Amino acid sequence: MLAGLAQLPAAPAAHAESKATGSRSVDVSITSLTPTAPKKSDTLTVSGTVTNDTRTAVSDARIGLRVGPTMNGRNAIDTAARRTGYAEGLDGTEIGGKYAKKIDKLPAGASRDFSLSIPVNQLHLGEDGVYQLGVSLTGGTSSQPWPQVLGIERTFLPWQSGAPAKKSQLTYLWPLISSTHVTARTDNDEDRTPIFRDDRLASELAPGGRLQQMVALGKNLPITWVIDPDLLATVDAMTKKYEVQDGSGNGTRTGHGQAVAKQWLDALQKAVDGKQVVALPFADPDLAALAHRGKNVTGSLGHLQDATELASTTVETVLGVKPRTDFAWPVDGAIDSSIVDVATSAGAHNVIARSDSLRETGGLSYTPTAARQIGGGNTAVVADARLSTAFTGDMSKAENSTLAIQRFLAQSQMINLQAPDKQRSIVVAPQRMPTTSQAQAMAAALEGLSGQWTQPLSLGQAAKAKPDPNATQRVPSSRSYPRSLRARELPTEAFQKIQETQRTLDNFEPILTAKYRVVTPFGNAIRRDMSTSWRGEARNAAGFRNDVQTYLSGLTKKVRLVPKTDMTLSGRSATVPVTVQNNLVQGVELRLVLRSHQGNRLAVSEPQLVNVEGGHSQSVKFGTTANANGPVWVSAQLYTPDGQPYGDEMPFEVNVTEITSTVILVIAGGVLLLVLAGVRIYIQRKRAAARSGEDGGDGEDAEDAHGQDEDDNEAQETERRDPAHAVVPGQASDPAPDTGSQSTGPSGSGEKVDH
Repeated sequence: MLAGLAQLPAAPAAHAESKATGSRSVDVSITSLTPTAPKKSDTLTVSGTVTNDTRTAVSDARIGLRVGPTMNGRNAIDTAARRTGYAEGLDGTEIGGKYAKKIDKLPAGASRDFSLSIPVNQLHLGEDGVYQLGVSLTGGTSSQPWPQVLGIERTFLPWQSGAPAKKSQLTYLWPLISSTHVTARTDNDEDRTPIFRDDRLASELAPGGRLQQMVALGKNLPITWVIDPDLLATVDAMTKKYEVQDGSGNGTRTGHGQAVAKQWLDALQKAVDGKQVVALPFADPDLAALAHRGKNVTGSLGHLQDATELASTTVETVLGVKPRTDFAWPVDGAIDSSIVDVATSAGAHNVIARSDSLRETGGLSYTPTAARQIGGGNTAVVADARLSTAFTGDMSKAENSTLAIQRFLAQSQMINLQAPDKQRSIVVAPQRMPTTSQAQAMAAALEGLSGQWTQPLSLGQAAKAKPDPNATQRVPSSRSYPRSLRARELPTEAFQKIQETQRTLDNFEPILTAKYRVVTPFGNAIRRDMSTSWRGEARNAAGFRNDVQTYLSGLTKKVRLVPKTDMTLSGRSATVPVTVQNNLVQGVELRLVLRSHQGNRLAVSEPQLVNVEGGHSQSVKFGTTANANGPVWVSAQLYTPDGQPYGDEMPFEVNVTEITSTVILVIAGGVLLLVLAGVRIYIQRKRAAARSGEDGGDGEDAEDAHGQDEDDNEAQETERRDPAHAVVPGQASDPAPDTGSQSTGPSGSGEKVDH
């Protein structure tokens, strides 16, 4: 046991020694290769680093170049790029002598930089093609002191000794796309100062920033610009005063990106001069998510149409050029029949796909032309998957970018060599938002082509190219859409939330007198809700949508009815005041309706139009007519000018305390009867006074007697007609008369005389 335990510590050392004997013992990295596509008169320079990853030193180390055979196809390039370790017979013979670099000893864990230079004519390259180029470290170890390859790194060297029969037509898309930076909020000033989510865009526009590099590099490259108009609108807003949300999201601070925004727009205007510009729909909506999750939510597809129309206007306004808006670009060029239907529904008759989505099934021995007719007058422009994904890795490491550039050049030349007599158009659609290092690697690759086997072609021209009759034209079904991409789409709930916001905006807009202050920022915010840039950021996307809806709902509530308490009406006719409050900056126009729940008891006047200036309140008076005493429920409701309810209904109780019209009629009838009775009494008194006169003279007595006779005759006639009203002669037992009709003396004090 003791003997066994004594041997245990020796095991790791033995393991380390065994690692040092393999061809993966030393890490070789190529950090620079110039020129990337050399000519015969050039000198090839390869630089890099070797690192001893083992625990034993390497002696008699030597670094040299190895030229392998030409690649016989695109798959061979992929296979060679994946291979690790030295493979005798495949990696060629080392070019020794003065072109190799000696390192006497490389201690364990140590690194050494190297640089090898060799005239191209000493590489002994033959026919045109893609050659495998290796950098190897040869040396010995303590256990195996003889020369052996301990590490190797492979790359590719495209070789074109003369002009090809026909050059490939290469279309390279250069995307200017960014994430969403602007909120739906604006300051309450006349300039509608925008409020940004953050100030990261200023860093991207500043010298050395991602977007600044994209413009600076793309200026002199043979490319087609593909631009999200939302980016242009956002940068244009930055050239003026803008605010940025603070960390808490409640306060703001002043943004300071005006200078870099102006510089960037000026540089972009110069860079796109004379180049084709393709404008994506505003905010780059996620076409796949719309097709798979959003199209069943009523109204969602309408946003895509609006975004397409806005794209052209925005680009023309900001850049002064008329863009192409008839191209759709789904995420990663992955398409299915539903995505094509959605993309073309907004007027995009050209769909940018990718060859790993629209795969070749006809057994072609070459890469066909990008354009394909897919029915309905629509064209799929199929980008090459290998070239499009060449720079998706970490290009900040010189080794990665150098190998990616050489592999890109090798694949592009191999396409040309597949069918040298067939001129084909090849499209490259890289990642939507390349990093700074990725953009630099892309630019270096395009510069390395130098037109040796390719010639530039715009995207519009590529879409018009004659399709290859043997190329795949059938669009795959939705079942074949990659699960990894589908999992990152906006959910159906997101589109439902978007439509809720749109309905709120549609109800809010008609009452506004300055609609542009609200419709423009919120319309753009709704389009940004569907942006492709939210992929992989479900939490941030949901937060943005909620912020938009919450802020808009808050604005709508600033126009409201001031709550009323129960009120009392003390009269048959009275007025009921209702107050409308407007806390917006702009004025509003509404229709106010007062409705009685018991119209037979309390009637109210007709609805009224209300105009309320910003920051003011206005009281509106409604006439009422009461038909009965007691409480009646009344409700006030605001409506938009087009008749849609606005806000909640406000109920309140009205208590009527005055008499009703029926009682008034009864009282009026009683008064009338009293008046008639007074008239009758007056007539009776007048007749009684006439009868009480005695004979007193010839003339007067005769006249009085004559009058009395007439009165007697009239009384008899009255008695005959109406015995109830006959005048009865006075009797001796009757009391003294109460009124002056039976007494010629003056009336007593305090007596009332009816007239």
